Amino acid sequence: MRIIAGRFRGLALASVGKGDAGAHLRPTTDRVRESLFSMLTGGRFGDPINGARVLDLFAGTGALGLEALSRGAAHVTLVDDGRKAHSLMRENIAKCRCADEVTVVKRDATRLSAGTPHDLVFLDPPYGKALGEKALAAAIKGGWIAEGALIVWEDNTALTLPEGVTQLDARRYGATTITICEYSGA
Repeated sequence: MRIIAGRFRGLALASVGKGDAGAHLRPTTDRVRESLFSMLTGGRFGDPINGARVLDLFAGTGALGLEALSRGAAHVTLVDDGRKAHSLMRENIAKCRCADEVTVVKRDATRLSAGTPHDLVFLDPPYGKALGEKALAAAIKGGWIAEGALIVWEDNTALTLPEGVTQLDARRYGATTITICEYSGA
């Protein structure tokens, strides 16, 4: 894995090999990440990255959040409760030399308490467990998602969107579907 574009472009991130099933680590491939960020920066959704506060739920290695930071996000909050994930995140943050621009939260993403609003949300839960729905509901209830925020949801099953969340686009990449949504407020 590597950072695709921006100020950290080409930087190799910590390797998890083919993933860590025990820790539920399934990193988004470079190809899918490149397609996703091309979608986000293509103009259809305005400019969702530059100057944004980014929330990466089920962050794993932190690659999605760090890619956004590399491309101009103002701050990234990485949320994951896994010990292996935290080790990988810390290593990647050190490689990027961006500790002052990243907040790491060691917490179950489905059990978020009060937080600050974010403009761009990455949601990449373990597949097929309906954890994305629970995490999104907790993030909305806790104030983690700003009105008008873009939500990028990666999963392999049909999604149940909570009230106030509207689907804008969806693209399939093999077994993975990337769904782009907007939060209009409760």
